[in-house]
Amino acid sequence: MTNLRPVLLVIGTLLATLGCAEMLPAIYDLSLGNKDWKVFAVSSMVTLFIGIAMNISTRGDNTDISIRQAFIMTAGSWIALTAFGAIPFTLSSLHLSYTDAFFETMSGITTTGSTVISGLDKVAPGILLWRGELQWLGGLGVIVMAIAVLPILKVGGIQLFKVEAFDTSGKILPRATQISGALTAVYLVLTFICAISYAIAGMSSFDAIVHAMTTVATGGMSNHDASLGHFDSLNIELIAIFFMIMGSLPFLLYVRLLQGHPMAILRDTQVRGFFKIAGVATFLAWLAQSTSGHEPGLLELRDASFAVVSVMTGTGYTTVDYSKWSVFAVTLFFLVTFIGGCSGSTSCGIKIFRFQIIFISLRNRARQLLYPNGVFPQKYNNDKLSDSTINSVMGFLFLFLVSFFVISGLLEFMGLDLISAMSATATSMANVGPGLGDVVGPAGNFASLTSPSKWILSYAMLLGRLEIFTILVFLLPSFWLG
Repeated sequence: MTNLRPVLLVIGTLLATLGCAEMLPAIYDLSLGNKDWKVFAVSSMVTLFIGIAMNISTRGDNTDISIRQAFIMTAGSWIALTAFGAIPFTLSSLHLSYTDAFFETMSGITTTGSTVISGLDKVAPGILLWRGELQWLGGLGVIVMAIAVLPILKVGGIQLFKVEAFDTSGKILPRATQISGALTAVYLVLTFICAISYAIAGMSSFDAIVHAMTTVATGGMSNHDASLGHFDSLNIELIAIFFMIMGSLPFLLYVRLLQGHPMAILRDTQVRGFFKIAGVATFLAWLAQSTSGHEPGLLELRDASFAVVSVMTGTGYTTVDYSKWSVFAVTLFFLVTFIGGCSGSTSCGIKIFRFQIIFISLRNRARQLLYPNGVFPQKYNNDKLSDSTINSVMGFLFLFLVSFFVISGLLEFMGLDLISAMSATATSMANVGPGLGDVVGPAGNFASLTSPSKWILSYAMLLGRLEIFTILVFLLPSFWLG
């Protein structure tokens, strides 16, 4: 039997943190005289009580966590936080069903950004703040998970990014705490600077704070139905582009920058690849508008660059309905949805490094066909690329595609048209937010979907956020019997 005490200790600590976070919307609603403050206060006390009880009852000297326990801890933490984070949505003046509340919370905490809430401009401020907090906490959790946990689990080739402090299996928790402080500090500073920038550009203090949290987390939940298009401001869009990109770069490189290594970011293979792909995609999106009757100009370049960065980083902010530009634009944005940002960031998708490794592998196989006796060492970021890492990346891509087609088929079986089903699956697994089409596109939301469809998409969000293997491993009998 697997010892679950260390796992429950971590989950209890995280639930206690979530309970403390719920007090902020309660205080804010109370200061404005909104009756929803009671909902957040009660939710906070319940979550805090359960979290502290779990922490106290499982506390002990043994803080070692095995690989099997780490899998359970990672998936269990996200599910538990979502289950308790959904309570305020259900009890608030929105009166969401628990299905909708769970979907909204999963979307928030996985930094996906899809929503079932309409009329955001009239929603109580506490709810809007809670959505921002969920995304901010989820983004921070994603960074720590991607740096401290997933490399040890060797998930989808991400073991390339092992930090020396985490270079051996076992004792994951103590090593994670060694670096989480520095990452949290960087995350806080970026959020603070982003909020100040938004305020200077013309946002209200409340909008600036909430949008800063969802921008740096590359989550994309907004306080307005029109997303950032509500402000119609070039300065706000430029600020958003800058901080969406900052959230999509490896956060460990920011730590290295503070340690006196300013060139580390520019030399990183992932970072260079990210900017190249974003640049090409922006140019293509700019040209795509010409087929819809618009001459490519500065306004079109503004819309194209914002849309590409927003979708590629998985943020999901919108300023225009790019799905109306042309068929080519729809195809382009569908493909960009899968790409994502860099590993060790808050961004989503398949990740840049996996595409780069696949390219390196295919290039070497082509060379071996041309020069059978040649020796072609495979390197990534000047480090030797092992066959196990390449196989892990290939396995990840295969499972990603299989999961995509299975989930898309289930959604189509439940009544969605093919485009909406594939788009909803893609945007959920890639944690982007808006999809394509009239139902789940930039101008719509997920409210009209059936309850089973929302549960399936909630699973898809978790599947994509936790890098596929971390969830699918639970389907193996050997995981439970080994």
